[in-house]
Amino acid sequence: MKILLNISYDGTNYFGWQRQKNAISVQQIVEEKLSMLFSRQIKIIGASRTDAKVHALAQKAMFNLDNSTFKIPIEKIPLVINKMLPDDIVITNAKIVDDNFHARYDVFSKTYRYTILNSDFLIPQYRNYCWHIKNTLDLQIICDAVKFFIGTKDFASFCASGSSQKSTIRTIYDFHADFKNKFIIFEISANGFLYNMVRIIIATVIQAAEKKITLSDIEKIIAAKKRSFASKTAPPQGLTLTNIIYKE
Repeated sequence: MKILLNISYDGTNYFGWQRQKNAISVQQIVEEKLSMLFSRQIKIIGASRTDAKVHALAQKAMFNLDNSTFKIPIEKIPLVINKMLPDDIVITNAKIVDDNFHARYDVFSKTYRYTILNSDFLIPQYRNYCWHIKNTLDLQIICDAVKFFIGTKDFASFCASGSSQKSTIRTIYDFHADFKNKFIIFEISANGFLYNMVRIIIATVIQAAEKKITLSDIEKIIAAKKRSFASKTAPPQGLTLTNIIYKE
């Protein structure tokens, strides 16, 4: 049978989700603990490949399990495995899914949150969970800038080198910003994201809010379809994967 997990993690101490040869990843830790629990090698497939220091509230991952391997209800897996996992990784749900289901390819939408602290001083408690910006930001420009990204577009200008994606066309369903005290909280939902796409988009919006580029420049950057036209990449620690919705 096929099991789907919901995994939350603080990415501060990890080199991303995906297993690597010379660095510790979230996938590696989860696979090791599952393998110990079931006394056999477990390989999991995640829905999203979050980068180093990026966090998740709702990463999804699936694995196959022999029906006779485990004797307690599948929904009880989190209660058992969380005792084995480090405090910065928690499995919040486990359920059986259809044999034809795929955690990565059946995704309808992914939602990410990006947090910015716009203040003179960095609050130490937030240093691992936001991008600290001292410069004055025009909040109205932020509200106007995010609208340029909504819809089906070629986001080649917002894809870091090293991506293995064949197509750079994606559909952004929603992109907005909320303002709470000195925090700017972006939320962006799409049918998929390119490598570093969210962080490059956020950095570009911030460039506009700092009045280093204009709103019309954003249109030109999108139309250029070249990474060299867009901004730098925003820091990873401000980014959190918050939701994944699957096709019905």
